[in-house]
Amino acid sequence: MGKKKHAASTPATAALDAAGISYVTHSYTHSDSADSYGAEAAQQLGVAGDRVFKTLMVSTGPTATQDLAIAVVPVNSMLDLKAVGSALGSKKVQMADKSAAARRSGYVLGGISPFGQRQSSRTVIDRSARAFETIFISGGRRGFSLELAPEDAATVTDAVWAAICTT
Repeated sequence: MGKKKHAASTPATAALDAAGISYVTHSYTHSDSADSYGAEAAQQLGVAGDRVFKTLMVSTGPTATQDLAIAVVPVNSMLDLKAVGSALGSKKVQMADKSAAARRSGYVLGGISPFGQRQSSRTVIDRSARAFETIFISGGRRGFSLELAPEDAATVTDAVWAAICTT
């Protein structure tokens, strides 16, 4: 897959460029009335929800603002917090505080990318991504997705693979 430059780069595209990762950009018009950012992305991109992945922040600390980590799961699935905890070696995992996730990542909610975050975090990608030649992940803003090989996504984030979602 060839690299396709996009006029408006993001920290996510800059991180992939710096790592020498090939990707294709996909832009669509985001609607503020969308109920689900992920479902909107899948529909707008014309791609099945099991191939479009959302980036969620979880906390493995005593509060929802501490010890943040990243979970990448298909948009048509629900995150299994116990499975993420097992993959991260943590007994208790909860969804991260939304404002803490935005601060830590440097992205707005609905546009959080696992690439090019302000502060790196441990990352787990659902192993279902390996079933596809390419997957779609947020490019760092609402209405902007990146298509890349799942192995490249894992390499650039230093992610571990695990079954971390339920349908």
